[in-house]
Amino acid sequence: MYIERHISSALNKMKGSFPVLLVTGSRQTGKTTLLRNDLNNVQYFTLDNYALLDSIKKDPMGFIEFNEPPMIIDEVQYAPEIFGAIKMSVDSTGKNGEYFMTGSQQFRFMRNVSESLAGRMSILTLGGLSAREIDIDPFNRPFIPTDDYYGERKKTASEVDTRKLWFRIHRGSMPKLYADPDEDWEQFYSAYVKTYVERDVRALTQVSDELSFMQFLVACAARTGSLLNMSSIASDAEISVPTVKRWLSILLTSNIVRLMQPISLNMTSRVVSMPKLYFTDTGLAAYLCRWLTPETLENGAMAGNFFETYSVNEIIKSYQNAGRDPPVYFYRDADKREIGMVIQQGDTLYPVEFKKTSSPKDDHIKHFESLKRFTTLKVAPGALICTCDMVLSLNKNGKTVPINYI
Repeated sequence: MYIERHISSALNKMKGSFPVLLVTGSRQTGKTTLLRNDLNNVQYFTLDNYALLDSIKKDPMGFIEFNEPPMIIDEVQYAPEIFGAIKMSVDSTGKNGEYFMTGSQQFRFMRNVSESLAGRMSILTLGGLSAREIDIDPFNRPFIPTDDYYGERKKTASEVDTRKLWFRIHRGSMPKLYADPDEDWEQFYSAYVKTYVERDVRALTQVSDELSFMQFLVACAARTGSLLNMSSIASDAEISVPTVKRWLSILLTSNIVRLMQPISLNMTSRVVSMPKLYFTDTGLAAYLCRWLTPETLENGAMAGNFFETYSVNEIIKSYQNAGRDPPVYFYRDADKREIGMVIQQGDTLYPVEFKKTSSPKDDHIKHFESLKRFTTLKVAPGALICTCDMVLSLNKNGKTVPINYI
């Protein structure tokens, strides 16, 4: 069963404006399925075919000259040699919508891609399924805590069902787990981790001790939704801090984790510079941390971190699926006043907090006021994302917002 992806509208718009389109994202998010579904008459090549890969690496120009575009090239990170040949091809024709590529590595880490195809390529990032996609909800605006957004979102948003919410947080966002409800969760993620370590990790770097890498991966999962503390991760995984830095770059490159940066507006030195770490898929993080059921996860010590991770990912997907870079940061100062997310739109900041509660209080957004002391930009009323059932004003600084409004 194919689940329609909201990013399709952005893909169709961009293919008419650029000669090359690259779709990136972690493994199993549906990049290949998206392109083959939306471009069903376009010839398809996968670099998982080792004979084809070897041929392209030896003679990339020969491959491009022999095969007339448009074409889809899957897992393009395995053959960075092809980017120069594609550049020559698109420069000679001047046509848009010629080459469609997928890669399970972030494009800026792909050798030669930024230099070869600068100005010629549009990049889309495809995450796992969003809640909107799972619910077959057509609403496709990026999340922003304004009355205009709430009014539009209310028309299609479902009611918050806590049991269903924690089922989704635990199950994760991989399309295969929803296309086939009988797919065993634990077996899926066991195979996913094995494939990830054997293919992506080995392709990106030499990891001599796979057991230590797994301990590192688990230590990172146990810190999703927390400030990145490399020394603490090093201690838990029994590796050095330089090794943490090197292996963290692998997780970032392969889209397993993301780092949310602290907002920097020349406020003061009292604003922390350490980023926050989030797994891009809560199901994978739950598997690594051995939260084996939705119920144990909901009632466990990490429930708040997983609620925040899920919410942050949903907000980011709402921007990525619209073809936009998420303008999201977080705020924390030396006095430990923290705001889970700050969305910047032009000269306006929108604070957002996340709480696993159906009974929100003014105290939950008490630090929204702190943001005004450290910036000359406008700070608009923000949102407390929680499991409440409607949008209600808490005070002048913000409103409660049901998680299903993301």
